[in-house]
Formats: sequence, structure tokens, C-alpha cells
Amino acid sequence: MSRVSVPCHVKGTVALQVGDVRTSQGRPGVLVIDVTFPSVAPFELQEIMFKNYYTAFLSIRVRQHTSTHTPAKWVTCLRDYCLMPDPHSEEGAQEYVSLFKHQMLCDMARVLELRLILRQPSPLWLSFTVEELQIYQQGPKSPSMTFPKWLSHPVPCEQPAPLIEGLPDPNRVSSEVQQMWALTEMIRASHTSTRIGRFDVDGCYDLNLLSYT
Repeated sequence: MSRVSVPCHVKGTVALQVGDVRTSQGRPGVLVIDVTFPSVAPFELQEIMFKNYYTAFLSIRVRQHTSTHTPAKWVTCLRDYCLMPDPHSEEGAQEYVSLFKHQMLCDMARVLELRLILRQPSPLWLSFTVEELQIYQQGPKSPSMTFPKWLSHPVPCEQPAPLIEGLPDPNRVSSEVQQMWALTEMIRASHTSTRIGRFDVDGCYDLNLLSYT
């Protein structure tokens, strides 16, 4: 299925302070990023892709167009998606992430605006965000291809031509020829090559021996 990039405008991050802002212990642990689509009509979101930068958990809310007389409402479509298995370690801190519509908690049709809520509970990282944000919608369907009739309706396998009446079966003839060849080899192997010697004794023929032959 093809996809098409949707032009979007990413607003500046808004930090939500965690802890006492009057002390050094206070630091932003949650960031909010709004994404708008001023140049496109409400669309069906297919995929969200970005590069993580030390964000541990991600939640996404979507504002969808409902009807002319009903104001659009914000709906949570992703809640606390884990980007770093351990917020205190480097694993997953700078990975590329793709989120698809089947992973969302609600239908992603008629999207007007997105709100990304980033959370990092670990005090080890000075900053966190998401980078290279890309939004995709489903592209146009490919036109159906037409095939020639001979491809759409293949000819069934041809059957072998029937034997002409009166001719022997070639398989039977082949079998009999092989049997004859085997018998010939057996006879040739059993035939002795020793020639019978002359019936002579000291250069003279013995009449008794000759009479037996």
C-alpha cells in the first residue's frame, strides 16, 4: 500500500514544569508539541515517523472533524507508548520510530490536528524531544491492470494424443526390448571362451579317442 507525506507545521514545544520552579530541583519533565495541517483537508492518518531524542514515553491526542454543527474534540489515540525501556539508560534514546494507525486507540480518519505529549521522568538527561517528524496518509490506489484473454483464461493442459489402433504400446515394446537385452547379456556372460584341444598323444592321434568323438 502506497503512502503520501502530509505537509505539516510543528509548533514550538511547551514545557510543563515538574517540581518547585523556585528551586534548582524544578525541571521540565513533560513537553507538549502541537502539529497542524493548514494546507490540507481532514485526512486519514496512516503513519507517524520520527527520531527519538531521549523521550521515555509518548502519548498522542488527535483532534478530528466531526460535522459542521459539532465542534471538533480532542481524543487520546496513544497513551504512554514506551520509547526507552529504561529511562535512566541510553537504550532507545535516539532510535527511529514508526507508529501505524492500527496501533492507535481510535479511528484516525478526518484528522485536523495532533498533539504529542512527551515525558521523561529521569533527571539524567538535560533535554528531550522528537526530531524529523513525518506524517503520512494513504496514497491513491493503483489502477487495476487488465490482462490479455489468454492470460486470464489459460488453456487446460493438453492431453496426450490417443494411440493409433493396430500399433503396439510403446511402453510395452520398451519393456520387452529391455528384457531381451538382459537375456542377451546373461547368455554372453555364461558362454565359455575355452577352446577344445586336439585329440593327439605325442603328436599322433589315438583311434580310441577319435572313436568317442
